[in-house]
Amino acid sequence: MKQTALMVCLGLSVSASVLATENVGTTDAAAGKPLPAKQHTDVNTDKNTELSDTESEGWLENFLQALGADGEFDAEKLIDFSYLPGPFYNPEMDLGVGISAVGLYQYDPNDEVSQLSSLVINGLASTNGALGMTIANKTFINQDNQRFYLNAEVFDAPDVFYGVGYDANHNDGNRVEFNQRIVSVNPMLLQRMSPTSFVGIGFDFSYASAEKINPLDSSVATEALEESSRSVGVNVLLNHDSRDNVLNPQSGRIVEIDAAFYRQSLGSKTDFEVYNALYSEYMKTGRGEDILAWQVRGRFTSGDVPWDQLSKAGGGSLLRGYTSGRYRDKQMMLTQVEYRLNLPGRHGMVFWGGAGVIADDVSEFNREKILPNGGVGYRFEVKPRVNLRLDMAWGDGDSGFYFNVNEAF
Repeated sequence: MKQTALMVCLGLSVSASVLATENVGTTDAAAGKPLPAKQHTDVNTDKNTELSDTESEGWLENFLQALGADGEFDAEKLIDFSYLPGPFYNPEMDLGVGISAVGLYQYDPNDEVSQLSSLVINGLASTNGALGMTIANKTFINQDNQRFYLNAEVFDAPDVFYGVGYDANHNDGNRVEFNQRIVSVNPMLLQRMSPTSFVGIGFDFSYASAEKINPLDSSVATEALEESSRSVGVNVLLNHDSRDNVLNPQSGRIVEIDAAFYRQSLGSKTDFEVYNALYSEYMKTGRGEDILAWQVRGRFTSGDVPWDQLSKAGGGSLLRGYTSGRYRDKQMMLTQVEYRLNLPGRHGMVFWGGAGVIADDVSEFNREKILPNGGVGYRFEVKPRVNLRLDMAWGDGDSGFYFNVNEAF
């Protein structure tokens, strides 16, 4: 629901341009690798073909530059934005249009240590009235000794509920449709404690309500959806982070534990806790700039957990190929492995596989209830180390097409 195919048209146009270039006999001067060539006997035909390809690529580059997606960073701008508009379609939201604004900036122009800070704003609107916006900000401060992260979202859009637990979630007949309104804000400040470690503290506010609940033919109880949820808490974070770049790592690893405590004394409707554990590693394969990335992550909850704060498998990053919101329970674990293939120019492909489990208690994780997934994706670099990604993923009886900025992990 929250991931949108905002750039389907642009992605297809870029992909078509790559395919068209590969179908004629040319050489990529930057990579120094000849592309598959056809035999030509007419010199004039060859020249006309090359001219046509050059004009096509020139038109595409001019179009992308007009949107700011030039693959470069302009330090003279306060925030150097790229704007990526496009239509999308999915069964929940019908036909719609969205735009993603991707901005890079330097918090301190004299800081030669910190990587570029980023601000990504996604917005959407569809024919059935769905509206939404997300903000993801990462600011690197004081020679990267402090980091400020901000994630926020506002949504009024269709969602699904299949109950709680694998058995209920795996039954297609348990589908319940409703309209979900969400407002959430999560700022966090991190302090460097050593060359590769940080400690952070943040505040989390989330409000969710379900309207127009339609049980269809489902027998799943929907009483939980009838009451709005308000979660207010504080979270603390500890990590070891040796990644060369936060937005698009090519080497290093991150080991992280994040604990959030929601209390009625802070304004939350119920008392509960959420614990996130993460291990991700990135390594170069020795084949050019190709990257092998893998991760293991878990989300564990305890206490009186509201329906919108249950651990969910699926969506654009947490097990692509499953509808976000379908598989939910108190506890979740997943792992995924991704091969990132670097192509000439600003293009790339990814191939991945993974698996996840959900349960009410960790002791109930069952190998017979594993959720497998796999997929393939296209990448286009819109700014230095900032990729547009279009992914097609498949799960057990489910699938999904995703548009996002930056990698899934």
